[in-house]
Amino acid sequence: MEKIILGIDPGTTVLGYGLIKVSGKKMTVITLGVINLTKFKDHYLKLQKIYSRIHGLIEEFCPDEMALEAPFYGKNVQSMLKLGRAQGVAMAAGLMHEIPIAEYAPRKIKMALTGTGTASKEQVASMLAKLLDTDEKPEFLDATDALAVAVCHYYQISNPIFSQVGGGAHSWKDFIQKNPSRVKK
Repeated sequence: MEKIILGIDPGTTVLGYGLIKVSGKKMTVITLGVINLTKFKDHYLKLQKIYSRIHGLIEEFCPDEMALEAPFYGKNVQSMLKLGRAQGVAMAAGLMHEIPIAEYAPRKIKMALTGTGTASKEQVASMLAKLLDTDEKPEFLDATDALAVAVCHYYQISNPIFSQVGGGAHSWKDFIQKNPSRVKK
């Protein structure tokens, strides 16, 4: 089995992306980088740049699946709204190409890579370097965060235990429906 996964770490100032190729159980880095949006003041222009670049990556590398880091909850509603829009625009580019999309919470991504949900960006980058046998050190850690999203997604889809236990439940209601025998009454 060969699969290409596009990971995205959404942002309206710096958006990270990373692509991995999976052949059997071996993962290799195709590319990683960022969309640096600091020079653009207009939020809608930033969204257009995000869509355009993600669309270009999809056209160039033909990923089979896309995974995004889900926005964490913050106190600033305006920042969360802008981040959600950036994520939505990236998703739209994938949906236009009919690419399956998955989202993962930041803690789940960190846990999948480092074993702890409170790992720093540097710890995640260090673990990725070991896992993927790469010395690449990008200027922005948003790029390695995006790569971590792709690797986390690979772990989720390739782990048979995950698919048996809960079948990838997305909520408690979903879990209960898929696992009625595991609920105590």
